[in-house]
Amino acid sequence: MTEAKTSLKRTLVGKVVSDKRAKTVTVLVERRVKHPIYGKIVAKSSKYHAHDANGEFHLGDVIEITESRPISKTKNWVATRLVQKAAMV
Repeated sequence: MTEAKTSLKRTLVGKVVSDKRAKTVTVLVERRVKHPIYGKIVAKSSKYHAHDANGEFHLGDVIEITESRPISKTKNWVATRLVQKAAMV
């Protein structure tokens, strides 16, 4: 059997809004959902703390995070890959 196993872990893509903590980045994930009553498309957002062991992701980067075991009280996501580097101003 040489079939690739599909991962059961959730993955999300979001923007790094804070990289001040050691080995941790705060990622803002936005999603667009339809309002249940009014039918308007509304942007909802959530912030996640993700483990960044090497400190390779910085403010403004768009990254992918993957669900993992609890690493600390608030951290149970791991930063897996860089989707887009932050634009230099």
